[in-house]
Amino acid sequence: MLAIKKIYMDYETAPVGVSHMPQFAWELVSDKKNVKQKSYELQIAKDADFTDLIYNSGKTESEESAHVYVQGTLENAKRYFVRVKAADGEEETLWSDTASFVTALAGANGEWEEGAPAWKAPFVSAETDDSYKNASKGTYVRGNFEIKKEVKEAYAFTTALGLYQFYLNGRKVGEDEMTPGWTSYRRHLLYQTYDVTEYLQKGINGAGAMLAPGWYKGVMGLTKARNNYGDQTAFTMEIVVRYTDGTTESICTDTSWTGCDSPVVFAEIYDGETYDANLEIPDWSKAETPSGSWKPVQLVFFDTEVMRAQYAAKVHVMDRIPAKRIFKTPAGDTVVDFAQNMAGRIEVTASGKPGDVIELHCFEVLDKDGNVYLDNLRAAKATMKYTFAKEGTVTWHPTFTYMGFQYALIVSYPGEPKAENFTACTLHSDMASTGKLECSNPLLNQLHHNFLWGLKSNFLDVPTDCPQRDERLGWTGDAQIFCRTATYLMNTYTFYKKWLRDLEADQTPEGGVPHVVPNIEEGRTDGNWLLSQGPHSAAAWADAAIINPWTMYLMYGDKDILKRQYNSMKGWIDFMRAHAVDYIWNYKLQFGDWVALDAEEGSYFGATPNDLTCTAYYAYSTGLFVKMAKALGKDDVAAEYDELYSKIVKKFQDTFFDAEGNMTAQTQTAHIVALYFQLTPEKYIEKTVEGLKKLLAKENGHLVTGFVGTPYFCHALSQNHALKDAYDLLLKEDFPSWLYQVKKGATTIWEHWDGLKDDGSMWSADMNSFNHYAYGAIGEWMYRAMAGIEADPEQPGFKHAVLYPRIGGNLKYTEGNYHSIYGNVGVKWEVQGTQILLTVQIPVNTTAQIRLDQAKAVVKSDGLTFTKAADYMSAEAGSGTYHIVFEQ
Repeated sequence: MLAIKKIYMDYETAPVGVSHMPQFAWELVSDKKNVKQKSYELQIAKDADFTDLIYNSGKTESEESAHVYVQGTLENAKRYFVRVKAADGEEETLWSDTASFVTALAGANGEWEEGAPAWKAPFVSAETDDSYKNASKGTYVRGNFEIKKEVKEAYAFTTALGLYQFYLNGRKVGEDEMTPGWTSYRRHLLYQTYDVTEYLQKGINGAGAMLAPGWYKGVMGLTKARNNYGDQTAFTMEIVVRYTDGTTESICTDTSWTGCDSPVVFAEIYDGETYDANLEIPDWSKAETPSGSWKPVQLVFFDTEVMRAQYAAKVHVMDRIPAKRIFKTPAGDTVVDFAQNMAGRIEVTASGKPGDVIELHCFEVLDKDGNVYLDNLRAAKATMKYTFAKEGTVTWHPTFTYMGFQYALIVSYPGEPKAENFTACTLHSDMASTGKLECSNPLLNQLHHNFLWGLKSNFLDVPTDCPQRDERLGWTGDAQIFCRTATYLMNTYTFYKKWLRDLEADQTPEGGVPHVVPNIEEGRTDGNWLLSQGPHSAAAWADAAIINPWTMYLMYGDKDILKRQYNSMKGWIDFMRAHAVDYIWNYKLQFGDWVALDAEEGSYFGATPNDLTCTAYYAYSTGLFVKMAKALGKDDVAAEYDELYSKIVKKFQDTFFDAEGNMTAQTQTAHIVALYFQLTPEKYIEKTVEGLKKLLAKENGHLVTGFVGTPYFCHALSQNHALKDAYDLLLKEDFPSWLYQVKKGATTIWEHWDGLKDDGSMWSADMNSFNHYAYGAIGEWMYRAMAGIEADPEQPGFKHAVLYPRIGGNLKYTEGNYHSIYGNVGVKWEVQGTQILLTVQIPVNTTAQIRLDQAKAVVKSDGLTFTKAADYMSAEAGSGTYHIVFEQ
């Protein structure tokens, strides 16, 4: 039976706060094979009964079930309802379940193309004198308004300078945390949209917000500066109320609002939160006049032209993890263990009396003696503290901070702490899970767990490097390296779309890309060695401007992201072109093969020359830009940059290969990028592979690569007839290897291969994160090669997939699944003697090429016709589930 399982609007199932007519997609399911959509009918209405349509496609002959664009007039602050039905030529679906989306505020001219909103409400602040400029305290702001008529629907639009939580009539609105997130505030600020129909009451209503410094004015960045974007927290709100009589009213923050200090006496991203219950004001956000020292608010100017609506991927509490144990360390400290490294906060329950204090210090690991280890947090205090105001039992958690931790040191707690009193609450952007992978090797399964939790710990609104120490920055290199792995694991489309807007906003006028996005260090080159050497445009880091949009296009098939990022991408290529010398690219500070093990003693910079790594990325990014320009129909641009690409490749080959075809840099990373970026002269590919294998053998089969070489190592081998070597590398269990960390008990990915050494000692505390996802980029190889789930650049977004599982590693089975916009793409292979049992699942309305690795003969084809290729047999297949058996 043909049916529609799910509807997507801009890659989300229920976006709230869209600022343009979204694109539509729907997921079809069928119990038959080779099913393709022949037609569809899509309706959009103002009501759930679909009697008031704003769009009706009628029966439309089309195979497209994704990236469907429609025309229709939208209203401000309105919920729209969507349904679709489709046919394959033989049967037609019923109408789908109804989906919905909510609009944000239109632009100043009433336009809906993601422009600045026509924002009416001023920003109001309780911080009304200079003493607040360097303050880390929290504040309240509040105001009343009257609802005189029957409400049909109401939507609130809110944001802040600083962090905020929004309340109506004593209730927190929504489940969002750490709003409005971290953006390049002066150029890009997000506002949130909430359906508040059920929160309002006839008569007088109370509205308010709790505010804290957050990223906006708190201590942040490598220079530990405060007031990076401003020195005054402020809140703005507009509620659009639509009454049953057809009239509409806007309710805004204004000078009638008042403000005062909140019980949050200290809140900083790095240092944690202190809460004094003695300062609580009961019912502060209700309509009744509350107690407390309320004063008139001050209006704060902010350029609303940079504001945009956020429709999804907001930060939520995503997991609740009970404490596993409480124990005493050899030093006598009492410690809570959650048995999982993570990012978030701890919810604690305790019974106390006035003046009692709960105080916890969060941290990642124990030292070699089993004691509390705080040194790798550097200056971050990562502390949460609560003071009781009265006798009783409380359950409390911090609100305006987060920590990276597995453990918590109990500094103070009334009574005897028990494990059931502590729950860890993870925080990260809300993204649907899309990937699963399991195999017969439990160490590899734990590795998958570890890089998944690396994502969950570091995708808190911004793709950060680490969640625990006094850094937590959006390093572009880490984000680029891990991007493909992340897109397999979760639906990262909206998350990266938001971050790439900040990347573009923070590019220099010349096109240079900062090392971190948002670029909190902008304009600061003194006082920090790294920034003084060159605050932007490092190869492999800045190339996030190209590689992340390309990855999104590849995985989602969406050209919108290419259109949106086109100027940013072109700007970065042009920056490299402007600063290249005879097609060799290098510029100021380069990180090169960062933290590679072939670095000189005491250095973080790997042995591979910067000229080589920079020029390799110059070529690679230019080649990708050519492909994206072609996809956008910009053929003249594609031709111009294709010529540039050819010249860079030639220069690379002439410079970094000698007359005998040997690479001039005898490092693993040099060979890896030459192979994976397809920069090796055709006649020297085999020699380069052999060179890489010799360098691997020289290290007894171990990698010595850093940030540049590691992500592509297994690909460079498996794509060049060295699959066994790739598996051998992946399966190494001693230092340095991915599984060394696993065997050491890691639950996330480490920053250094030996962050925790064999003897229990640590890497230098100044840079030793145990939750640093970059090396988790191996997940991309596990999905693309082990499971064999590969996108086709010619038909991206898994409209046509390449299913090519690479059998090896002495694995008995591997099963991988990726939930694409069309549905689940699944591959499972099992070894039974000399035969391989292969099961593949191809979504409705898509096709795939199935490749059988090292197949000698096909025993069972399940109706498919396989033909011999170079190293495999292949067949084209339509949708459905296939069971294939072949001899290897």
